Amino acid sequence: MFKHQKEKKDFVQQKFSSVSAKYDLLNSLLSLGIDRSWRNSTAKALDGCDSGPILDLCAGTLPLSRVLHNRLKSRVIGLDFCYDMLAYGQKRLTSEERKAITPICGDGEALPFKNSVFAGATVAFGVRNLGNIEKGISELHRVLKPGGKLAILEFSRPQNPIFAPFYRFYLHKILPATGGAVSGDKAAYIYLAESIEAFMAPEALCDLLRVHGFQGVGYRPMTMGIVTLYTAVRP
Repeated sequence: MFKHQKEKKDFVQQKFSSVSAKYDLLNSLLSLGIDRSWRNSTAKALDGCDSGPILDLCAGTLPLSRVLHNRLKSRVIGLDFCYDMLAYGQKRLTSEERKAITPICGDGEALPFKNSVFAGATVAFGVRNLGNIEKGISELHRVLKPGGKLAILEFSRPQNPIFAPFYRFYLHKILPATGGAVSGDKAAYIYLAESIEAFMAPEALCDLLRVHGFQGVGYRPMTMGIVTLYTAVRP
């Protein structure tokens, strides 16, 4: 779809900016509200983290950052390369959340942090949008403390032979039409469908995590395999 990594990054940044105000509404609408449960499961995967800040990479409008703070009672750094998404999300924080959640506009492939500073890290629906996924994973490993937990929530392709065809129809027909009608940017939701279809299999992402030094790597399909939750630890 893209000839160069920069072309992909520029496209994704532009599209997220264009749908910022409708992003959370569409997530809930298109997932029938199940996205809340997915984020809760992701935050739960970090239970038992040592005290210290949590990094929410590809934080978008900060929905997972809010869940992380409310569950773990930790300081959360929400980093995303789309300023408009962060700005919209920050406006919706409560006064208490503003004290604990810090949005930072930055590049997930070149994190502006020192080594070994985060007790945990999450990425929700952002790994497949990175221009260079290996760089992103390497950076996550670098900034996590030894023993730090990583949880990645990402779309995947259902393998059930009965459900899969219906999901593909929804993904390529209903989702772009509905997302385009509500957000005004159908191309953003065509990209979403195509990026899900093209994304690596769960086993391949697990292998990539291991190659970059993570241990205890595992994954769990959720909601008939529509999404997958990956967990790992920096040794």
